[in-house]
Amino acid sequence: MNPLVDRVRARLADAGGETGPAAVAAAVRAESGGVASDLDVLAALRTLRQEFTGAGPLDALLRDPATTDVLVTAPDAVWVDRGDGLRRTPVTFPDEAAVRRLAQRLALAAGRRLDDASPCVDGRLADAGVRLHAVLPPVAAGGTAISLRVLRPASHDLSALRRTGTFDATGESLLHAIVAARLALLVAGGTGSGKTTVLNALLGAVDPGERIVTVEDAEELRPRHPHVVRMVARPPNIEGSGGVPLRELVRQALRMRPDRIVVGEVRGAEVGDLLAAMNTGHDGGACTVHANSVREIPARMRALAGLGGMSPAALDGQLAAAVQVVLQMRKRPGTGRVLEEIGVLGRGEDGVPVVAPAWTLTSGTGPGMTELRTMLRERGVGAPC
Repeated sequence: MNPLVDRVRARLADAGGETGPAAVAAAVRAESGGVASDLDVLAALRTLRQEFTGAGPLDALLRDPATTDVLVTAPDAVWVDRGDGLRRTPVTFPDEAAVRRLAQRLALAAGRRLDDASPCVDGRLADAGVRLHAVLPPVAAGGTAISLRVLRPASHDLSALRRTGTFDATGESLLHAIVAARLALLVAGGTGSGKTTVLNALLGAVDPGERIVTVEDAEELRPRHPHVVRMVARPPNIEGSGGVPLRELVRQALRMRPDRIVVGEVRGAEVGDLLAAMNTGHDGGACTVHANSVREIPARMRALAGLGGMSPAALDGQLAAAVQVVLQMRKRPGTGRVLEEIGVLGRGEDGVPVVAPAWTLTSGTGPGMTELRTMLRERGVGAPC
């Protein structure tokens, strides 16, 4: 380890203040004292600039416009996803301590705490448009783990997604009709399957005269629409106070004269409040949820509602009355993210919600299309196929 780097690091830590490029350069000049060689000074500046500014050695990966995720699992194991799966990169850190320092600095930049007393963090680097998750040892048994998700501005409308192969022309026409008819929908899929991208595009297709209120745990939705109010949940501070949970924001959204209420992702008890809102005259609502297939959505929603004390029977009744359409996204190796299925949510003979496929990317129209056409016609929207 370069002793000059250690001395500069100690000086900056003792100062407890600014660690920008100018402060780092000044500390290097002060600690070198004219004794260190030019090469040592340059090496120290390069090392410390990576450590104290931006995302350090991960900056180049995050600046790549194709990057969606950067993951660090060990000092010599940095992975990147550019839309075609994870690939190991040549980027490395000197040691575990360097990974830990980066994780703690990024947490601080996100306004969060990351230390032995609070070893997990989830936040957003606002200036960089990056969502951060980090875990310290011993919770992360193999060493500090950093996960960075690049939050790109909404750059794709429905037409652009059709051109990139997310769905075909029939799928695009159906999505436009669903938005125009103000049908409530759930966008389901796994992590990184494109749920937020499609939801952004759908919201961009909403009539400009409507008011959209979005509620999120971490800000990701930025639709191209002239009237959007974005609200983001706030975790409690170190003392355990000041938190604003997602379900409280859903309740507040009801008082904001919304035309559409959108929840970025339902993860818990807020599902009950969202469905209640959709059942009180707020048509066209939407949310995303983690589910492996459209047929698993009712069971997934029951599990989430149970966290808020809602019984399965109550959830089934609310869900079937509030939501009309479900979209299933999937990340396919080699072909990227696709809209795999559009389904219609209804009730089975036993009253339990079931999903009938109306359209699939591989097979076209399905048995649920008749029901979907009926719902569109009832709302004055012509069925595209």
